[in-house]
Amino acid sequence: MFAVDEASRALGIELTEAGHGRAVATMRVTPTMVNGHDIAHGGYVFLLADTAFACACNSHGPVTVAAGAEISFVTSARLGDRLVATAEERTRFGRNGIYDVTVHRVDEQGRTVIAEFRGRSRVIDRESS
Repeated sequence: MFAVDEASRALGIELTEAGHGRAVATMRVTPTMVNGHDIAHGGYVFLLADTAFACACNSHGPVTVAAGAEISFVTSARLGDRLVATAEERTRFGRNGIYDVTVHRVDEQGRTVIAEFRGRSRVIDRESS
């Protein structure tokens, strides 16, 4: 799925881990991602978290899409920051699932939480391509 995800790959998002309800994706904040407050636009942080979520919930095989998601921004990301989104499955029930994603800034000082994302997934009646 990620191999044909043009939106995520065009932003330089890299998938570093995926499988068994878990995924890790990384992204560097570029000049085109910075808003008028000189911080990373929240939509890009959401997109990174959503990409990790999509890879985690699709790791089981059937085509799975987002049924909904929400994000809480904890602190700002800035130009040049390396962001890491770690998605973990919380539960699956029937065709539904719940996944949590933590987005961290990773630098020489360590890891700082940027945002917390919760996604709800739904398996659809379609085979994976």
